[in-house]
Amino acid sequence: MIGIRVENLLKKFGTTVALDSVNLSIQAGELFFLLGPSGCGKTTLLRLLAGFYTPDEGAVFFGKDNVSKIPPYKRNTGMVFQSYALWPHMTVYQNVAFGLEQKKISRNEIKERVEAALASVQMEPYAQRKPNQLSGGQQQRVALARALVVRPQCLLLDEPLSNLDAKLRNEMRSEIRRICKEFELTTIYVTHDQEEALSIADRIAVFSKGVVEQVGTPLQIYKRPKNRFVANFIGETNFIPGKVLRVGAGEGFVETEIGNFRGALVNATHPPQVDDSVWLCIRPESLKLETTPCSENCIAGEIGNATYFGEVAHYEFEKQGVRLKISELNPCHLGQTNRKGLFASAMPEDVVILKK
Repeated sequence: MIGIRVENLLKKFGTTVALDSVNLSIQAGELFFLLGPSGCGKTTLLRLLAGFYTPDEGAVFFGKDNVSKIPPYKRNTGMVFQSYALWPHMTVYQNVAFGLEQKKISRNEIKERVEAALASVQMEPYAQRKPNQLSGGQQQRVALARALVVRPQCLLLDEPLSNLDAKLRNEMRSEIRRICKEFELTTIYVTHDQEEALSIADRIAVFSKGVVEQVGTPLQIYKRPKNRFVANFIGETNFIPGKVLRVGAGEGFVETEIGNFRGALVNATHPPQVDDSVWLCIRPESLKLETTPCSENCIAGEIGNATYFGEVAHYEFEKQGVRLKISELNPCHLGQTNRKGLFASAMPEDVVILKK
């Protein structure tokens, strides 16, 4: 295991700034996600960590060593690409053994390490098959085994599940986490899939236009987004404009066109001031539907459009022309007789106040 640190990292391609003074510290053995939309800089950072790019400014540290100008083959990293990049004319065994053969490892040690790597990803029975005889999930496992067999300091994953169908992606998520923790690997994982990141990451860095917007655990990122971009990119949310009435003790009181709300301040050390314009961020599942009003954070309205998915229903809740998204588990407000005269409410801890 090894900790990784990037300091003031700047990378340009012509006049385009791909990374702008990025600072990150990744702990040894951590499963760390780089998350963001296409073109945000996450893959550029991964390639800088691998050594495929050299930073224009700043430095990359593996432990105490500055590796910014060290070539990829001397960094002892394992990388899994989106396309898997398996040799089609080689067997599974030969694909996994290839990196060790290039390092002139003895034949006996190659055999031992390849068999162990294939066992770790449950691919021993397929050692003599060619890649075109494998499913997408099996090819993914072979690519992981090939990265693991060289016993890397860290594992770099570039959207490794994007070519798999939904069921296989779900299966491989937990498998990747199991393997990374079993081998005690420091792992950096690039994706644009929020669900993927939230389900298996230890921590997440959310990128936008070459800048890190927020770093935190999945729970922190989802429940306490630091700005509108993060809140909007991670999952569904409702944004309600309002004006601050008062602040104190980590809370704020906000006036909106559909009522007054009490909510949590993301940054209590630099809170918005009285009369500041803010956004209230409320997740759809945080709004609860009732037939009677509650004491605070309560909105009277009715259900408009409703979409039923079996275990959950998604509603558009309307009041005075404002439409809010509400998600209800085990739905009970789908009929024609119980969709009007309702009240939606949210706990203060589920109402996040964001500066505009």
